[in-house]
Amino acid sequence: MNKKLKEKIGEAVISVLPITIVVVLTCFFIAPISSDLVVMFIVGAMLLIFGIGLFSLGSETSMSIMGERIGAGLSKSKKIWVIILISFLVGTLTTIAEPDLKVLATQINQIPSLTLVLVVGVGVGIFLACALLRIVFKIKLSRLLVFLYILVFVLAFFVPEDFLPLSFDSGGVTTGPLTVPFIIALGIGAASIRQDKNSESDSFGLVALCSIGPIIAVMILGLIFKIDNAIYVPNNLANVSNSKDIGWSFVSAIPYYSFEVFKSLIPIVLFFVPYNFISLKLPKQELLKIGIGLIYTFIGLVIFMIGVNIGFLPVGNQLGIALMNLENKSFVILLIVLIGFFIVKAEPAVQVLVKQVNDITDGMVSKKALMVSISIGMTIALLISLFRAWLGIPILYVLIPGYVIALALTFFAPEVFVGIAFDSGGVTSGPMTASFVLPIMIGICEASGRINFSIMKDAFGLVSMVAMMPLISIQIVGIIYASKKKQVIKEENEIKHDNDEIIVFKRKNTKTKVIKV
Repeated sequence: MNKKLKEKIGEAVISVLPITIVVVLTCFFIAPISSDLVVMFIVGAMLLIFGIGLFSLGSETSMSIMGERIGAGLSKSKKIWVIILISFLVGTLTTIAEPDLKVLATQINQIPSLTLVLVVGVGVGIFLACALLRIVFKIKLSRLLVFLYILVFVLAFFVPEDFLPLSFDSGGVTTGPLTVPFIIALGIGAASIRQDKNSESDSFGLVALCSIGPIIAVMILGLIFKIDNAIYVPNNLANVSNSKDIGWSFVSAIPYYSFEVFKSLIPIVLFFVPYNFISLKLPKQELLKIGIGLIYTFIGLVIFMIGVNIGFLPVGNQLGIALMNLENKSFVILLIVLIGFFIVKAEPAVQVLVKQVNDITDGMVSKKALMVSISIGMTIALLISLFRAWLGIPILYVLIPGYVIALALTFFAPEVFVGIAFDSGGVTSGPMTASFVLPIMIGICEASGRINFSIMKDAFGLVSMVAMMPLISIQIVGIIYASKKKQVIKEENEIKHDNDEIIVFKRKNTKTKVIKV
């Protein structure tokens, strides 16, 4: 096996094993569910390990390189309309093909799936163009974010209550495992052309802005459709009664998810090939490397999607119901805390973000510190979502204070941490959240027995919570880091000053001895 692939699979084992152990032990000793579902979950976890390993390797050698080259090429262009057109096409095409978006679109009634997908895709395309123009014209990210989120919350007061959580959730599902590596690399490539002191921090923020586009677009769609009673349509789960059924449930999913992932990759490839021929003209050796990386990416993502949707999704809903049927509800809170802390490690896009942040900052932001801060944010987000669903708290009562805090922190946190924080909000809300954590929350809500319970209002909105909390936790880490860095610099200057005084003192008190020969 390739040495690099072994390394990636090893990292995937460390990422997936904790959440697997937590869920399996919960099923065995606390919240009983069908043994068939437990077996499917374990098989799904094994697929996740191989899928993440292959995807991570492929993403590094294909998606990241393609994004950086296109971003650098666009920034060299002196024609603004070229930057706008190409970035709009890239954003729209990659989003339309995102598997997570299609899953979300099929679960909502009253809106045609294709309409929702197209609206979200156009929203991402417009805001990706704005994000690249921000880098070119050196517009401060924090000011732009404040303006856009004020616009979001003004619109929110006019959107139907049932439709509001879906609007915020759509901003999270669009930044999936395919779009995130490409968009982040696009920003790095665009910023690399600049040589000023802010180019490093400006390379982040593309995912953040691309997450706002779908929120605004879906809100406008909600106003046009005048939806007052949207209903959640659950996915049909495969019925299994023996080991053969379990095996075939995974095998039979290969054609479907292969086609879905192929449709996700092909727009990027079809755009990159002519763009390279016309503008980039990369050497054949690099193109071959990108081609092999795309194969790894395709196979890895197919395996990952099968593992999540066939192995994890059925367990999520049943586990939520089983937990709520327990007399001691403290187990629900405990499991949510454990899932929140460990689940982000299994998100492939998070792995990509953490590595790219570590590389672009030359180790200034360590992988461990970033991952811990994201995990803490995820844990708090799930706890807030749990209590919001139990108590029926309107989503704006949580989102408005949360984003006010997040936006206020942008004026105190270092610029590079602002971009990283708002980018991380998009990548944490990936397929693991949509296909495993959301079904758990829906199961908990369904079994809560609360009067006037609505899945659309109470369970949905979890993705937006997951996207919001890392904005706060990572910026706090940035403020702490900046404070410690200033303290270290101050201490180093004091030591240097003391050493200089000692040297001067010694020179003044040193007597010159004359030696006669």
